[in-house]
Amino acid sequence: MKLLKKIQYNSPVILTFALLSLAILFLGYYTGGYSTRLCFSVYRSSLTDPFTYIRFFGHVLGHADYSHYIGNMTLLLVLGPPLEERYGSKRLLQTILATALVSGLVQFFFFPGTALLGASGIVFMLIILSSLSGGSRGRIPLTLILVCIIYIGGEIADGLLYADNISQLTHIIGGTCGGVFGLRLRGNR
Repeated sequence: MKLLKKIQYNSPVILTFALLSLAILFLGYYTGGYSTRLCFSVYRSSLTDPFTYIRFFGHVLGHADYSHYIGNMTLLLVLGPPLEERYGSKRLLQTILATALVSGLVQFFFFPGTALLGASGIVFMLIILSSLSGGSRGRIPLTLILVCIIYIGGEIADGLLYADNISQLTHIIGGTCGGVFGLRLRGNR
């Protein structure tokens, strides 16, 4: 019992995101994927359908399977807590919601024949945001340049060279959002 008292819920936004995603994954297994399609994948649907608006944000919580979930949550849980401590829970939640909305809208309007789900856009936003958080104001961190070349450049190359079920555009959108938010947050400090 003493051990439980020592455990701290140190990063409420990131931990809640990870736990919600896990619960949604299990719900998806239980419903045979119905709940995932209904609320946690974004795809072209009628704008009169109220679930369309839930999916614009909810798609980042849905995952195709456990390995998809683990791939995203590993980086989310490593990168997210220091960023939440640095910028605060409210600001980090705002960046997550904005990234989800932007990637959801792009998917909805430009890729009507496919569905998008998963937190990889959020992870890429966190990658770029974390690489920006180490520099001083008015200077461009070399880590940002290298991360952009390695991660974003790799996604552009993969998008051009491979036909897979991975949305490289979502990764690029997430990285772009991370850059924009990082620059804004650096200006606010």
